[in-house]
Amino acid sequence: MSSQHGHSDAHQHHAHGSLKSYVVGFALSLILTLLSFGCVMSGAVPQHLVVPGIVVFCIAQLLVQLGFFLHMSAAPGQRDNLSIGVFTLLIIAIVVVGSLWVMHNMNLYMMHPMMQSTSSSIG
Repeated sequence: MSSQHGHSDAHQHHAHGSLKSYVVGFALSLILTLLSFGCVMSGAVPQHLVVPGIVVFCIAQLLVQLGFFLHMSAAPGQRDNLSIGVFTLLIIAIVVVGSLWVMHNMNLYMMHPMMQSTSSSIG
């Protein structure tokens, strides 16, 4: 029974990163956060590029977090975790896009009440 615990402990230790990888991940996360903050606060970035810049830094930070802290990769032992992560992102994207679509349509119909009264008088 103790040999099983020793084997699982060795396997769990192998799955975790080293102190160096955690420090590198933390440094990259900090740099990306400061770059996003600098995009907004410095005023050096043109106004129409602020939001796309923040989105790029956000995606980069997401990838850093997934790679350095959650240890997600395309390695054979991590494929289940990777597929669950991709499925989760798909569900989140469906919820966000669907919510934006519903809010857009609500805004459209609330801004044009004549469209609603015209369609109700036809029926």
